[in-house]
Amino acid sequence: MSDVAMPTAGSSSPASPTRLQGGALALLTVGLALGTFMEVLDTSIANVAVPTIAGSLGVSNSEGTWVISSYAVAAAIAVPLTGWLARRVGEVRLFVSAVALFTLASMLCGLAPNMQTLVGFRLLQGLVSGPMVPLSQTILLRSFPEDKRGLALGLWAMTVIVAPIFGPVVGGWITDNYTWPWIFYINVPVGIFSFGTCLVLLRGQETKTEQLPIDLIGMALLAVGVGALQMMLDNGKDHDWFNSTFIVVLAVTSVICLSVLLIWEITSDKPIVDLTLFKDRNFALGVIVTSFGYMTFFASVVIFPLWLQTVMEYTAGQAGLATAPVGLLALILAPIVGKNMERLELRAVASFAFVVFAVVSFWNSGFALNMTFDQVIMPRLVQGIGIACFFVPITTITLSSIDDDHLAAAAGLSNFFRVLSGAIGTAVSTTLWDDRAIYHHSRLIESINVYSQQTNAFLDGLQHRLGLVGGQDIGMLNQLVTQHAYMLATNDIFYISGYVFVLLALLVWATKPKKGAKPAMGH
Repeated sequence: MSDVAMPTAGSSSPASPTRLQGGALALLTVGLALGTFMEVLDTSIANVAVPTIAGSLGVSNSEGTWVISSYAVAAAIAVPLTGWLARRVGEVRLFVSAVALFTLASMLCGLAPNMQTLVGFRLLQGLVSGPMVPLSQTILLRSFPEDKRGLALGLWAMTVIVAPIFGPVVGGWITDNYTWPWIFYINVPVGIFSFGTCLVLLRGQETKTEQLPIDLIGMALLAVGVGALQMMLDNGKDHDWFNSTFIVVLAVTSVICLSVLLIWEITSDKPIVDLTLFKDRNFALGVIVTSFGYMTFFASVVIFPLWLQTVMEYTAGQAGLATAPVGLLALILAPIVGKNMERLELRAVASFAFVVFAVVSFWNSGFALNMTFDQVIMPRLVQGIGIACFFVPITTITLSSIDDDHLAAAAGLSNFFRVLSGAIGTAVSTTLWDDRAIYHHSRLIESINVYSQQTNAFLDGLQHRLGLVGGQDIGMLNQLVTQHAYMLATNDIFYISGYVFVLLALLVWATKPKKGAKPAMGH
């Protein structure tokens, strides 16, 4: 990493800070974790509330989805800027300011009188959220003694893992029992606590800064390229993907801007995104494994509740309860894995995680319409073992060779690809789910015709037992075929996911972390 630009002689550097211990360190951990949890939660908490918000503000559901898209686009643009911003203003100052502005934006979202204002405040919320997750990670690692950094990473990973899972559950519960602004208001006390705790405990802990020039061209290319890509992923399915001129324009814009950005940043003396980080083998492979792992995992996060509510006819509350068990073992095991990080072969732990994910995916691929609630939640419970063994080791491998000066940039860039891969996983899985359902529907319908004895017997049964006449019996039959088609499509998604996880279990062995590796905090 010697070819990466280092701070100049004019850089400011703090005096050797006093490391926090005992209760102060525990309180800081809670403050940082809550800041992270709040930000990650907001990526999914509004999803289930879109119809309610749209109805309340007098707009269509399609317009209401901009509550989600605006936040995602802004966050996707901001995350890769974390390293550059941190070196310019300082990691602590940037994190504390981001938490304060995020809390303020959350309150303004709740007070928004119309959809245009709400989307504007969600854009602000997304922009200031960018540095929060990667900087909470780096600050937490720096605050712990070297032999405890695995535990710190485990504690941090818990918030990133659990928040997206509980987001829809919390959002649905608030929407059902209160009014939609409360999905934003709940951030206010959490944000105030995180802001106050970090402001007090991190005093004197500021990192060195450098008066970096503002790369306006790089910033513009990043904003337009990533923004267009995120909008394409968010809106592609609703616009029938590349059959839509709007989606084609977004795709072309994204490819052109990101291609030019790569050339510009590689040749720039002071790049706004430090692409030289990918020269590090562990970082490059770690980002690839994390991205494909998170993409495939997030596909199940999206498809599972959709299947429960649209196919199995679960209520939002029941779907939330069925989804939640995935976090139970993850919450228990993640700190344990982190605490024993130096004793473990990280690649073996990560590979084991992918094997667990593969087993659970193949298990889910055998689901049927007569599944009981207990049968549904058991694979989710087991999946928690894999989650605890996935995120902490892979993050450690990814950052294991990065020096202290570039840790914030590396964390920001790796988190950017994690967020982007989640968006890709969502777009691909929902589109594939519908496409496979259409395919299975057409295959199932082939065996249903007026000359089939089984078909006529079934229709007679509907007419006599349920009194369905005048085409109602045909409608009911088509509904049942559609239900089976989506069940088979769900099986397909999990089946494909299983094979992806098997490949990732092998790919992780291409990394070369040192035995007892942990995120480097300066060389």
